[in-house]
Amino acid sequence: MDRWDRVGRVAAYGAALALTPYLLIKVSWVVGSFLGLLPVGTGFGKAEWVVLNSATIGMAGIGIAVALALVLPWGMRIPGAPLAFCAWVGTGFLVPVLPYAVLSSLLGSADGDPKSGNDADPSMPGWEAALVQIGFVGMGLGLAIALPTYVRRRWPDVFAGRLGNGGKGSPRALPWMCVVGAAVSFVWLYWAVGGTAGVAHRGERDLAWYVLSGVLGFWAFVASVATWAVVRGRPARVPRWGPMMLGWLGSGSLFAWSGWKLPFTLYLAVAQPADAALPENLALAAALHLAAVGAGAAMLRALVHTRLVSSNS
Repeated sequence: MDRWDRVGRVAAYGAALALTPYLLIKVSWVVGSFLGLLPVGTGFGKAEWVVLNSATIGMAGIGIAVALALVLPWGMRIPGAPLAFCAWVGTGFLVPVLPYAVLSSLLGSADGDPKSGNDADPSMPGWEAALVQIGFVGMGLGLAIALPTYVRRRWPDVFAGRLGNGGKGSPRALPWMCVVGAAVSFVWLYWAVGGTAGVAHRGERDLAWYVLSGVLGFWAFVASVATWAVVRGRPARVPRWGPMMLGWLGSGSLFAWSGWKLPFTLYLAVAQPADAALPENLALAAALHLAAVGAGAAMLRALVHTRLVSSNS
């Protein structure tokens, strides 16, 4: 075991350990709401609250299992595709928004308020909010370190070579997913700098919403540029590992965050609770999230296909 493998081992175990308190907190919320010992989150009925937090329990459990798979021997024996997909979603959720998580924690932002798009109860005590943020940051940093070391062991050709070794097609034709990703990025960045077109409830905007819009818009743009570079093989002399990693993170951010926010947006559009609202127009938000999910998935397919073409050439 070399130095990088030892670092990856520590990072993987650290990621699993960091997310464990979040898993236990969510289990306590579900059990507590069933027994009437804990309140239901603002804007939710008991059934919706249980379903939402049960989903996050499943996501946390998968995240812990993925972290352990990156370091334990059985992780090298299980099928690579589902593990890579779960790792892609996990890193897409956590790594791109680490600055947002740190900033929202420092500002005391209410994690999960509908304004910020997260899933926790605005009335949670400060120590729970701190554990939630530590779990997200710890898992994100752990995956960011452990995943490349795992890929290095299992698929050593992923980041090898330069872009010109595997790029195909005409550089004059932009892949459609890059165009869609750039369009989504423009809207989110426009909102982040104070744009009001498409904003239905201006008073619902807070600092956390501006920061998250900016961060996600930035990564959508990065994903579009990086995917175009990998698919087209331009600039030809740039090492492949840089655009591949940026494309992986950015496309995962598009898919994971919009895949999470789309059902929440549709719920608000259908249920129309009086005490919960999003700043943006719900129809526009739903369309943006749907486009982001499709573009992110297509970017991943393009990145994987290009890698396979390169490794077989």
